Amino acid sequence: MAVSLRCLSLCMFTVLLFVTVVMAHVEVEKKENPDLRTNTGQSSRINTTMADLRPEETEEYWTHEHAVSDPDEVASQVVMTIRNSTERRNLGYFSCGTGNPIDDCWRCDKSWHKNRKRLADCGIGFGRNAIGGRDGRYYVVTDPSDHDAVNPRPGTLRHAVIQDRPLWIVFKRDMVITLKQELIMNSFKTIDGRGANVHIANGACITIQYITNVIIHGLHIHDCKPTGNALVRNSPSHYGFRSMADGDGISIFGSSHIWVDHNSLSNCADGLVDAVMASTAITVSNNYFTHHNEVMLLGHADSYSRDKVMQVTIAFNHFGEGLMQRMPRCRHGYFHVVNNDYTHWEMYAIGGSADPTINSQGNRFIAPANPFAKEVTKRVETASGRWRHWNWRSEGDLLLNGAFFTPSGKGASASYARASSLGAKSSSMVATITSGAGALNCRRSTQC
Repeated sequence: MAVSLRCLSLCMFTVLLFVTVVMAHVEVEKKENPDLRTNTGQSSRINTTMADLRPEETEEYWTHEHAVSDPDEVASQVVMTIRNSTERRNLGYFSCGTGNPIDDCWRCDKSWHKNRKRLADCGIGFGRNAIGGRDGRYYVVTDPSDHDAVNPRPGTLRHAVIQDRPLWIVFKRDMVITLKQELIMNSFKTIDGRGANVHIANGACITIQYITNVIIHGLHIHDCKPTGNALVRNSPSHYGFRSMADGDGISIFGSSHIWVDHNSLSNCADGLVDAVMASTAITVSNNYFTHHNEVMLLGHADSYSRDKVMQVTIAFNHFGEGLMQRMPRCRHGYFHVVNNDYTHWEMYAIGGSADPTINSQGNRFIAPANPFAKEVTKRVETASGRWRHWNWRSEGDLLLNGAFFTPSGKGASASYARASSLGAKSSSMVATITSGAGALNCRRSTQC
C-alpha cells in the first residue's frame, strides 16, 4: 500500500511538472511570437478579431484620437497655403518657386542635404503633423540585401525600420532592394531616398500597420509581389507569422500621421497606396503613378463603419500613363483631392461607396478617347437614390476632352459653391505645380 501511494504521488508530481513546463513554454511563445496581423483592403486578410489584439495594436489606440472634428477647416488651410505660396512666387520671393507649398518649403535650399529634417516641417493637409524620424538620429542604409526577415543584418533597410526609436533613414548609394517579405515598419521613421536612386522592386513592399508618424519620400516602388506565410520581425523584441500579403506598394493599416511624398509607383500586384482599417491623418502628395489597374484604395469595406474617421489629403500628384481606376476609390471618410493632374484613366478617376465626402478642387482631368469613360466619378455598385445625398463636390476643376464630374449632396448646390470659403489655386497651374511629381533626382550642393 505504501509503495502504491509513493507511486501515485510520484505520478502526480510528474504530471504537475509537465503541465508547468508546457504552460511556461506557451507563455514564452505568446511573448516572443504572437501573430502579426495585416490587411490590404476589401480583399485583406484579418487573422484575428480586434478583441484578441493588445491595446496598442488596435486602430482606436492609434487613429480615432487623430481625426479632426472639422475636416473642411483643414482643407481650407491647404488651399490657403497653396494660395500664399503661389502669390509669393508671383512676387519673385522664390527664384525656384513653383507655387507648390511643399516643394517651396525645402527645394530652393542648395544645402538641403545638410538640412534633410527640414522636410518634416513642410507637410500639408491631414498628414501635416507626421514628423517621421525628425527627432532621432540618422541611419545610413549601406546594404541592399534582405536575406533574413527575422534577424535582419545591420545596415539593411529592414534593420533600420524595425528599430524602436525615431530614425531618419538615408541611403549611402544607388540601390535596388528586393524584399523577401513585407517591410514591417515601426513608428517614428522617415525613409528619405533623396540623393540616391533607390528602388524597392520585384518582391514584397512596405507595410505600415498599427503605428504612427511615418514619412516615405523619394523612392521608386514597383513590381511588388504577394509574399507571406513566413515569420517577419517588426521590432527588436517581436516577430510573428504573416499570412499572404496581396502585393501593395504601400499598405497603411490602422495607422495615423502618415505622409507619402515624391515617390514613383507603378505595376504592383494589388494597390499602389492602400489605406484601410480606420487609418487617418494621411497626406499623399507629389507622387507619380503609372501603369497600374487599382491605384489607391481608401477604406476597408462598406460594412466597416470605423473608417468614418479616415481623413486623407491627396495633393499635387500626377496620375499618368497606363492607369485604369481608383485615383482614389473611397469609403466612409473625408477626402480632399486638390491640384492633381489626371492625364490618363481607362475606367474612371475618382470612385467611392458608403457615403464618403469627396472635395475635389483645382484638379486637371483629361478624359480618355473612349466615349464611355468620360465621367471622372463613379459611385460603385450604389443606386442613385442612395448616392444623390453623398457630398461630392467639384470646385475649380479643369475638365478637358469631354471629362465631366457628377456632383451630389451639398456639392450639387450652386448656393453651396458660392457660400464656400474654399477655393484651390487655379487648375491652369496644375502642370507647373505637379511638374516635379515622383522621385526627384537630387544631388548634393544643387537645388533638388
